[in-house]
Amino acid sequence: MLRRAQCARCLRPQTHCLCALIPQLASRTRVLILQHPDEAKHALNTARLAALGLCNCELIVAEQLPQLAGLLGDSTYRACLLFPGSDAQPLSAAKQPLAGNDKRPLLLVVPDGTWRKARKLLYLNPLLEALPRVALPEGLSSRYRLRKAPLPGALSTLEAIVTALNVLEAPQPFDALLKPFEALIEGQIRAMGADTFARNHAGV
Repeated sequence: MLRRAQCARCLRPQTHCLCALIPQLASRTRVLILQHPDEAKHALNTARLAALGLCNCELIVAEQLPQLAGLLGDSTYRACLLFPGSDAQPLSAAKQPLAGNDKRPLLLVVPDGTWRKARKLLYLNPLLEALPRVALPEGLSSRYRLRKAPLPGALSTLEAIVTALNVLEAPQPFDALLKPFEALIEGQIRAMGADTFARNHAGV
């Protein structure tokens, strides 16, 4: 069977290319997405959409990250990890200088994978565990209608990044990043058919 021609940029079939919907947004915050290799193969790869839509963003696909010390050692930024935990501070607090008059922008490190795989990334890379943690606001709900959220308030990686940047860089909005994501979800629903979607995903 012949494979459909694929867009080299968004990796979607050329007939369903999302590139026209992907913005180019500048941010003071630098975003570093660390993607578990299994997620890179997923049809709904929201981390890639974030990396394509943000000018100050890098996506690395790997389990073990020997280059991490160099990335986190960039003195231009204050590095923090977007991951829940008892010691995680709210993003609204993280906007403020962490010590004294340190007004450097944040380097927001975002693990991408299931909760189990994200925790594995932290375990395999102790430098991540050592970073100060920041957390999203409570009471959020995902637009990701094709996956059941594993925990209340769980978002896709792209949604989490948009939410974080909306907090950190207010009043500048980053919701334009969600346009290709929503088109991707709608395309998947159309492909599976309304009946299949209603049977398997209604109420997700």
